[in-house]
Amino acid sequence: MTNNPLNSANNIISLSHVTAGYDKTPVLQDISFDIAEGHCVSLLGSNGCGKTTLLRTIAGMLPFSGDIHINGKSINAMKRKEIASYVAFLSQISSVYFSYSVYETVMQGRYLHKGLFFEKNRSDREIVDETLESLGLSQIAGKQITALSGGQLQRVMLARCIAQRCPILMLDEPMNHLDLKIQAEFMEYLANWRTTTLTMPDNKAYKPTVIGVFHDLNTAAGIADDIAFLKDGRLVLFAPKKGALTAERLSEVFDFDVVSYIKSHNYEFT
Repeated sequence: MTNNPLNSANNIISLSHVTAGYDKTPVLQDISFDIAEGHCVSLLGSNGCGKTTLLRTIAGMLPFSGDIHINGKSINAMKRKEIASYVAFLSQISSVYFSYSVYETVMQGRYLHKGLFFEKNRSDREIVDETLESLGLSQIAGKQITALSGGQLQRVMLARCIAQRCPILMLDEPMNHLDLKIQAEFMEYLANWRTTTLTMPDNKAYKPTVIGVFHDLNTAAGIADDIAFLKDGRLVLFAPKKGALTAERLSEVFDFDVVSYIKSHNYEFT
């Protein structure tokens, strides 16, 4: 296993010898790495290698052994509400069981800071309005989410995450089942958001940090600063993108010649 060389005071996430899984069956084994504030990390590996489990573990959703620190504090010493103030989680589109408006759904991102029955103040409304505007959702703010297309719904879910105003955003294959145009717009919104600065309740300013699982290699490579390769629940490599995405490494992680496959299936447009 190769760890990343980013040990510094600017690390917002640190894992040390983390093992985690489900029903006492380990999926991840002895994972250690650091993520620098403001970086985007793409997790790559075959289905079942532990990518989603890793995201859920860092977000405090699964029990684990080892150490995980967010902003220098062990998540074992953090309450669920405190973790939610640092980490927003966006997964694939799932079934919608309750019909909220777009505005109400995005406002739910504020609940995670203050509790379900909090009284919305001017700051909360300004944050939601600003988020809706930045993602092109203002015109459909009153529309019920059950009436949205898949692309619109996923954009709303991204807006809800951004409304949390968390310095860490975790993305679990967020663009599955979205058409190419919506995927491109989603990535543009995400890129714009990464240029912002977030101020936490402690009045410290943060550059947004992203950890993502992307099905498409081009998307993963395009957005990433660093790449984490997982195989069979173990970390193969965590390194800056440049130099990490080699044919040999991809073949090792995916167990077949990825580069040759991509080249052989290139379509020549006229």
